Amino acid sequence: MAGATFLSTVQAPALLGARGVAASSSASSPARRHAHIQVCSKGNAEGFEAAGHEERLRFRRRDFFGGCVGTAIGLEMIEGSTKFTGVANAADLIERRQRSEFQSSIKDTLYTAIKAKPELVPSLLTLALNDAITYDKATKTGGANGSIRLEISRPENSGLSAALDLLTEAKKEIDSNSKGGPISFADLIQFAAQSALKRSFLDAAIAKCGGNEEKGRTLYSAYGSNGQWGLFDRTFGRTDAQEADPEGRVPDWSKASVQEMKDKFVAVGLGPRQLAVMSAFLGPDQAATEERLIADPDCRPWVEKYQRSRETVSRTDYEKINYEAYTYPKQKIDLGKLKL
Repeated sequence: MAGATFLSTVQAPALLGARGVAASSSASSPARRHAHIQVCSKGNAEGFEAAGHEERLRFRRRDFFGGCVGTAIGLEMIEGSTKFTGVANAADLIERRQRSEFQSSIKDTLYTAIKAKPELVPSLLTLALNDAITYDKATKTGGANGSIRLEISRPENSGLSAALDLLTEAKKEIDSNSKGGPISFADLIQFAAQSALKRSFLDAAIAKCGGNEEKGRTLYSAYGSNGQWGLFDRTFGRTDAQEADPEGRVPDWSKASVQEMKDKFVAVGLGPRQLAVMSAFLGPDQAATEERLIADPDCRPWVEKYQRSRETVSRTDYEKINYEAYTYPKQKIDLGKLKL
């Protein structure tokens, strides 16, 4: 593919469906004012095994590129068994505004931090995946609960320390500006993955426009659907686990066979389609990961589908945009002809 490559992650949510990134299955309604979401521990794993599952995972190609939300699909579905209950009272308008302002502050801080160290984008994605994929359907434990900060020395998390350090520093700034209490690592890690995906898509759009940042942002705005990101906001309010999740729940993606990857995704309610969609989360070299996945008969059709979609959109639709349309050159004034 000529030019920059757009991530092949889905945004059907952020990842998926309509719920947003998975939250800790053991989380309860946080005490801080910003977190006005209650997370119930009651699972509904059966829902992901129902016949209608595939329908809920369908998405439009525009959505596919819009937010690159991989973090949406898998991360939310990984804990799709966890039911989210939002508290929506008429008197909550002030709290909602406070939460919105806090979230904007978080995103601004993360945007700046990630822009300064774009090389950490792949690690931020893997950090979010590894934190969420500890979810265990049988016991309803694990999930996106921030426990990875206590598991960073494990083999499967090798190379992710720099990403965690980046978020630790960002957290200090975020907390210092917060009027309603500190942000949890559980929330911060998932927000960082969201920001990393957005940053990647924006950088790719700018590259497609020959490095012109203004045109790149126009392209990003025109083809990037931001609606799905609201799902992250609705699940805002995860609490941090105080103990590490059990070992053995997260594969070492760099060494795991494709079959082992599929088995892990199936264990949390996903399948080959979502595995292919989340290839950017499985290591720093997405192309190499897709090369491995495409050798598997179950993953091959999905990998090829997303690769074709990336190629078609990036080479045709995006490049058909005429950025000079409806503009005109400014008329030069000949000062010599002015009558004084």
